Amino acid sequence: MHTGGEPLRVIVEGFPELKGNSVLEYRRDCKTNYDDLRTALMFEPRGHADMYGCLLLPPNDDEGDFGILFLHNEGYSTMCGHAIIAISTLAVEMDWIDVKEGVNTLKIDAPCGRITSYVNVKDGKVTGVRFHCVPSFVVGLDKTVNVNGLGKVIYDLAYGGAFYAYVDMAKNNFDFNLSRNAYRDIITNGMKIKHAVMKQDHEILHPFEADLSFLYGTIFIDNTTQVSGIDSRNVCVFAEGEVDRCPTGSGVSGRMAIHKSRKEIDIGDHMTIESITDSVFKGSVISEEDYGPFKAVIPQVEGMAHITGMQTFVIDPNDPMKNGFILR
Repeated sequence: MHTGGEPLRVIVEGFPELKGNSVLEYRRDCKTNYDDLRTALMFEPRGHADMYGCLLLPPNDDEGDFGILFLHNEGYSTMCGHAIIAISTLAVEMDWIDVKEGVNTLKIDAPCGRITSYVNVKDGKVTGVRFHCVPSFVVGLDKTVNVNGLGKVIYDLAYGGAFYAYVDMAKNNFDFNLSRNAYRDIITNGMKIKHAVMKQDHEILHPFEADLSFLYGTIFIDNTTQVSGIDSRNVCVFAEGEVDRCPTGSGVSGRMAIHKSRKEIDIGDHMTIESITDSVFKGSVISEEDYGPFKAVIPQVEGMAHITGMQTFVIDPNDPMKNGFILR
């Protein structure tokens, strides 16, 4: 599948049964015992350096519809909005649920917690998906870090199911932009900023789960877009130098917390955010709540996904490249 151009390889069968009682526990088991299957399915020759995938799992309890584990070139992320939009679409397209006209509600357990998605169906076809993310919060605004080759970089640190360093292009004097032509510069500098923040910032701590306490990526923001109906551009560099083709659902969730904290949006207001491929998500704030020491928001993110094909992969035990490799 793809959501706004960002791929999603959905593993529906053939994966070994994971041990645990929650998606977070399944994640630990997969990381410890079956990481070779992650690389086999994400890396070349079956995938590529920017491939993304997910594994369907049981829900955390009887109220959930199913669980989902996210896979990429570095490991296992804690939240992925484009995957939620895609898997919600697939659940309707494959009749995994009793589909009805209008709004269909799904409760999906991700490593970061329960996500509720809403799939709009008209004449039997999906016309859009929106989801409510986990509580999203700001850790710090206008923080600074010294980055080799870039000097002092100003960033916001926020969480939307995963932690990101948000870097506003207008606040920093960079010699690159957020166009497709700057793809290599975006990756190089996004990773430089990520590693510098990881080394310096000791506030990347989830209030309840140690497994969620890590910096997932850097999100560059450009609020000077001249495109009618578009408020901003997001370009996310995550994992080991992957560039998100879509506006990044968890990243948009964190941005909703940032904009609410800055009093730039209020409950019910919407922002349209485009990606490096010009695909668009719509973000908004549904409500506020206390979350540990943080004043968090419940963000809503809207987008569309599409099925691109169905495949069966073979892993030959005698293949010297059975676990995959990556070239950039």
